[in-house]
Amino acid sequence: MPRSRTSLRLLTVTTLLTLIPLGGWWSWKRNGPLVQETTVLVTKGSSVAQIADQLERQGVIRSAMFFKLWARSRKLQLIRGEYAIAPGASMSEVAGKLRKGDIHFTNVVITPAMHAWSVQKRLKDFVPEEIFWTLWKSPRLARAAGFEQAESLEGLVAPATYRLHHALEPEEIMLMLVEAFHDQVRPKLEGGALPPYDTLILASLAEKETNLAEELPKIAGVYAKRLEIGMRLQCDPTSLYARWASGDLRFSQPLYADTRRPHRFNTYAIAGLPPTPIAIPSAAAIQAAREPAIGKDLYFVATGTGGHNFSPTLSGHNRNVNAFRKELRRQKGIPEPAPSRAKARTPRTGSRKRGR
Repeated sequence: MPRSRTSLRLLTVTTLLTLIPLGGWWSWKRNGPLVQETTVLVTKGSSVAQIADQLERQGVIRSAMFFKLWARSRKLQLIRGEYAIAPGASMSEVAGKLRKGDIHFTNVVITPAMHAWSVQKRLKDFVPEEIFWTLWKSPRLARAAGFEQAESLEGLVAPATYRLHHALEPEEIMLMLVEAFHDQVRPKLEGGALPPYDTLILASLAEKETNLAEELPKIAGVYAKRLEIGMRLQCDPTSLYARWASGDLRFSQPLYADTRRPHRFNTYAIAGLPPTPIAIPSAAAIQAAREPAIGKDLYFVATGTGGHNFSPTLSGHNRNVNAFRKELRRQKGIPEPAPSRAKARTPRTGSRKRGR
């Protein structure tokens, strides 16, 4: 009898010792409680204990204590990032993502012709608006871009696709953008007729004037020639930029009132280049600004069918403007106006292109 009791006890202990690891294995591999996909942020300075508690609070795992025991046994080193967790993910799958650093990235595309307000909207999910505008005027970030004298980061962002996640600090993201500019764009501004920053500004004006890469050297040439002879640039996109910089964020075509606005960005009101770029220029626009096609032309206006007509004289420009207006009336089905003896107002120089 005693021998039977001893055997029973031994069997019970053996069974328990077998069931305990089996139970742990089952808890580790079984489907988790998460019912819909979520993200877990491992931010700078997060500890394993904090993340385990966070996972339990978010309903990703059932037991923070069990996760902590595993993490300590494996000496888990957390990798900062954003982790996408699928519904029903087991504790084993969650732990595997963290151990491998399987970070979820979002591709954010910054394109040529984008200006400060469009960059801010593109980054709004990663950089809060108030912080964005503070960083946009950061001297440290301007210095990192390679232009310490720049008053803002306008034009100092490289057009590219950036892989971002929500565990990044806003300043890290902005630094990523300007460092890409420093490495990829800044060297291309050297060697032109103008200083590098002026080349960047001129490139931004050309970028905003046309969608056609083949026109960029001619448009840059018109502005370069005007700079040479001391003639105002009268660039429509700068009048729009002056509107936005004044707080009027209507993103529409330039109006006559915009050209009359007394503002340091409005090249109808000031001589020379504006104080900063007005957008991100493309590589083609930068090349055009470095080597503008300077000829006799001083004027250009849209054709209405794509592209621009150029002219060296105001009288030729007026004919091109009339042709542009006639084309617009034709497209809208508006009959030609009756001839008038009244003298028409001298048209503006640049084209009405796009308001971004």
